[in-house]
Amino acid sequence: MDPVLLHAAYGCAAVIAVCWLLGLVTGEHSWVDRLWSIVPIPYTAWFAWQTGFTDLRLTVMTVLVVLWGARLTFNFARKGGYAKGGEDYRWPVLKKRMSRWQWEIFALLFVAGFQNVLLLLITLPAWAALEGASTQPGGGVPFGVLDVVATVLFLAFLAGETIADQQQWRFHQEKKARLGRGETVDPPFLTTGLFAWSRHPNFFCEQAQWWCLCLFAVSATGRWLDPAYLGAVILTGLFHGSTNFTEEITRSKYPSYAEYQTRTSRLLPLPPKG
Repeated sequence: MDPVLLHAAYGCAAVIAVCWLLGLVTGEHSWVDRLWSIVPIPYTAWFAWQTGFTDLRLTVMTVLVVLWGARLTFNFARKGGYAKGGEDYRWPVLKKRMSRWQWEIFALLFVAGFQNVLLLLITLPAWAALEGASTQPGGGVPFGVLDVVATVLFLAFLAGETIADQQQWRFHQEKKARLGRGETVDPPFLTTGLFAWSRHPNFFCEQAQWWCLCLFAVSATGRWLDPAYLGAVILTGLFHGSTNFTEEITRSKYPSYAEYQTRTSRLLPLPPKG
């Protein structure tokens, strides 16, 4: 294995161990969630650092991942994700469906293990860009049109996710205040703004940003198919399963959510039906 990638893998293994041990000690298993917006930054920066941050493409990729991480960290923090007891609401539901030993295996292999491996995998387009820069004559393919397109698209999806999260934050703050005054909130979930076009516009924009990162690797290597893009593929699949589970919980709490599902696109923003 390439020594650069091997050292990144060592870092990933260390983070897995820390997350799993913290879960055992604290009884909370959202440590990966708390690190989700943070660990991709040093991975990407590690690949860019191999050039001394002299490669424009890798530097831009690192800056974009930093912006992604800053936005996600802020949004996660204001929702109480870093506070004690800020465990993902889905984990207690899963715990009830499993025996103790089943949950502990799941916590090690998926919650701590698989998710942390995925966080490394989604940054591998930066490693591919590094390989392209180091193996091609003259330091690789110059920063070009495809890189500009990838940058603009990434920033557009970053803005879309920021807007969606802000709309969701304002809705839930208002909902909390109205319920506190004894008022009725109907519907009890957000259906306006970007959420009139997609039930999960933030999820869509999140996945799209990592596909944009793959475009930088395409520009650097000329390869539209590469193992470095596997992280984006897996992330898309993970979001599909996670969205199913999230909507199952929401529908069980709010029967009217089924009607919202019939008229609003799941992920890809589309005009509402009816």
